[in-house]
Amino acid sequence: MRDLDEDGSLDNPGDILYEVPTRTGQKDNYNLGLGFSITWSEPLDKKLQDQCKEAAAANIDLMKQTTANKRLDFEIARLKNCGELKKQGIYFHPKSPYYKVCADVVVTNPGGVIPPHTHSIPQPNAPFSTESKDLGGPIGIQE
Repeated sequence: MRDLDEDGSLDNPGDILYEVPTRTGQKDNYNLGLGFSITWSEPLDKKLQDQCKEAAAANIDLMKQTTANKRLDFEIARLKNCGELKKQGIYFHPKSPYYKVCADVVVTNPGGVIPPHTHSIPQPNAPFSTESKDLGGPIGIQE
């Protein structure tokens, strides 16, 4: 920042006036370093660590039970809906990809309910007998 001609304004403001070469001694450098580190940590309060493990195990058990409950609810709903539809004669075609959804559901009569049915009673081929001995009655004593 100079004013050599003393006119009140700077001569060459912001320009580089000259450069000075400076030796830095910088060379290409190649380095290979291998290192090894081990850390051993011992908790000072094992009680907190044990509580944390117990809490994590309880949470995992709770999640597993919740999943099992939801699966059971799904299977019971599937069983109920498929059974009601099968009673009404509604079902998927065997070639349908959804046929297997209800394929394992079996509909039967509830316990103690006998379905409507008929029996055929065979007629005897032998002639009828009116004797009590032939009918299985007591044998009388003749006098």
